[in-house]
Amino acid sequence: MPHVEPIAREAIADPELAELVERCEKLGVPDALFPLILARVPGYAKAILRAMLMSHESGNVDHRLKEIVRVQLARFAGDRYFSALRSKRAQAAGLDEATVDAGSGDYDDDPRFTEAEKLALRYSDQMFLDPGKVDTAFYDELKKHYTEAQIMELGAFIALHYGMQVFMRTLDASPLAAGKASGAR
Repeated sequence: MPHVEPIAREAIADPELAELVERCEKLGVPDALFPLILARVPGYAKAILRAMLMSHESGNVDHRLKEIVRVQLARFAGDRYFSALRSKRAQAAGLDEATVDAGSGDYDDDPRFTEAEKLALRYSDQMFLDPGKVDTAFYDELKKHYTEAQIMELGAFIALHYGMQVFMRTLDASPLAAGKASGAR
């Protein structure tokens, strides 16, 4: 079990928060565990969940690519909870586990990724591993493949998800606990 127990679903009095938990479950990222832990502070939970859902459900960057980035970051963070979750929307769009794994590996030499996708994956890993390399020249390269709005979308997505993954790692949440929380109604 995580260091902080999720609250019971029935304890959520705020209808917006209950709806956000349901939307998370439908997407699959996060599932119910993360929102039910955050629900101890409803105002924060709603803001964070709205941002997380918005980062997945809207924007102009391919959802499959964002899902690969999200898993790559979770693996960098050593977060077994978010590493094990998969976006149902990305899976429905054809994202398979081999491609997810490739995005966390030697993606630069992998023919399944376009040059633009490789650059987005490098943006993610460099923001985590060596942010000093994300300089003017790097942004100029990004601008050859993405609009400035897409670059900001990717950057915000990376920052938000990596932060949440580090937080969940500190809570010692696991996919097994996530399954129990998701099934509890």
